[in-house]
Amino acid sequence: MSETLKKKSLALTEGPDRAPARAMLRAVGLTDEDFHKPLIAVANTWSEVTPCNYHLRELAASVKQGIREAGGTPIEFNTIVVSDGISMGTEGMKASLISREVVADSIELVVRGHLFDGVIALSGCDKTIPGCVMALARLNLPSIMLYGGSIMPGEFHGKPVSIQDVFEAVGSHARGKMSTEELIELERRACPGAGACGGQFTANTMAIAFEFLGISPLGFNGIPAMDPKKHQIAKACGDLLINLLKKNLRPSDIITRTSLDNAIAAIATTGGSTNGVLHLLALAHEMSLPLTIDDFDTINRRVPLLADLKPGGRFMAADLYQAGGTPLVAKWLLEARHIDGDQLTVTGKTLAEEAASAKELPGQTVLHPVSHPIKTTGGLVILKGNLAPEGCVVKVAGHAKLSHKGPAKVFDCEEEAFGAVQRGDIQPGDVVVIRYEGPQGGPGMREMLGVTSAIVGAGLGESVALLTDGRFSGATYGFMAGHVAPEASKGGPIAALQNGDIIHLDVTNRKLDVELSDLEIQARLAKWTAPTPRYTTGVMAKYAKLVSSASRGAVTT
Repeated sequence: MSETLKKKSLALTEGPDRAPARAMLRAVGLTDEDFHKPLIAVANTWSEVTPCNYHLRELAASVKQGIREAGGTPIEFNTIVVSDGISMGTEGMKASLISREVVADSIELVVRGHLFDGVIALSGCDKTIPGCVMALARLNLPSIMLYGGSIMPGEFHGKPVSIQDVFEAVGSHARGKMSTEELIELERRACPGAGACGGQFTANTMAIAFEFLGISPLGFNGIPAMDPKKHQIAKACGDLLINLLKKNLRPSDIITRTSLDNAIAAIATTGGSTNGVLHLLALAHEMSLPLTIDDFDTINRRVPLLADLKPGGRFMAADLYQAGGTPLVAKWLLEARHIDGDQLTVTGKTLAEEAASAKELPGQTVLHPVSHPIKTTGGLVILKGNLAPEGCVVKVAGHAKLSHKGPAKVFDCEEEAFGAVQRGDIQPGDVVVIRYEGPQGGPGMREMLGVTSAIVGAGLGESVALLTDGRFSGATYGFMAGHVAPEASKGGPIAALQNGDIIHLDVTNRKLDVELSDLEIQARLAKWTAPTPRYTTGVMAKYAKLVSSASRGAVTT
């Protein structure tokens, strides 16, 4: 490989004055031959803390083999992961969204600091996926993001199960609907091995979004974690990366305003996670591309819901892969002109060219045809009103309910709300309000899967609504409004709510209102004082000082 591909690393490895650098690189195994090849960063998020990333060390070995065979020199380094599923419902969950920024910052720093020529980033758990792509956007080097893949379903009482079932079982157990022995048996069976949570939760949502965006090869992310094909495509990524170097094809050539629309369409048509809104807004910010929270609703209105996936549907990500995978989703949306097939991908081909060879498994029922969709519009909607002037996000995939009106039950943290559900204090018709859990107020905008699952497990999923300035897990379903902005800690209207206030969620008219006059809301807020910050030192305090509104992606720059 000629030095012409060493656009960055030439300054690191060539010439007599670089002898000290080469001496240190020789100590980690590099040779004279390696120095003359482009240096490719393999940014890994491997960790033993979560099954989502547990297998990435082995997958990285295949990536590095592919880079070497294609004529590059791979150098692997690691960054962090915070497991949403493990930290959920605890103080530790506040670290999750913050970790997105740390992942992006750390990858950016290592790549800039060592003058790499290109990057392959390996992701797994929720925040590592957007964190990796945000870093690639900043660096703007020839780059690929490869997702480690979904876990396979567990089995309990002869039925497939996921971590979602365990969270909901906690609510059932609290109401005496499930024995302790059954709960423990489900716990033992729900997660049979490595891979990210198996429904169309946040990890799989962002995985398909970034395939449609073009920064991941179409179909690669959807291969389950433990499928032998995963190592084949990991190796293929090495060859693709060297081709990107040769073509000088960079994220700025791939991530465009139109490709962001394609990514949003992928989330809408698969009933994906509300977190997709947050992460794509953040990525648009990194690329200085115009994208607002309202754009998600515009695209959702024109894209049908085609995928019958959990949490609202019947199937898992592994089932989608067997049915024809993400290429089939793309092919059908292209045929219906719901996405733009002319957008480039990291393969050097357009999205339409990549989707052309998609094949449908005969008799599959995971994906509905465009002519007979599950719903004529997608799975996410944006509501605004006197409770959410900057907007909030509601996931409508998996349920038919379009409005709810009821009295507020107000809680100033997740733990208070969870305790109320477990005690039986929440009644049909209530609107559970959880505030001071926003990006600044949490800090870190915790997900409320423990509470929402407890509500479903208690049999209240169809009769209770919930709204919060925090987030929802991708595994959440039911009538839930998250990302309410402005958040309570910044004096948003949600801070003025009191128990018994009548709240109206109206999906059809895209409204979230409380039956209070503007004067009453302002009078209450005039008496309101901001709470004392929960953290005064360290990363949490730093984040709380820097973070923007959820309506802007909760970015820190």
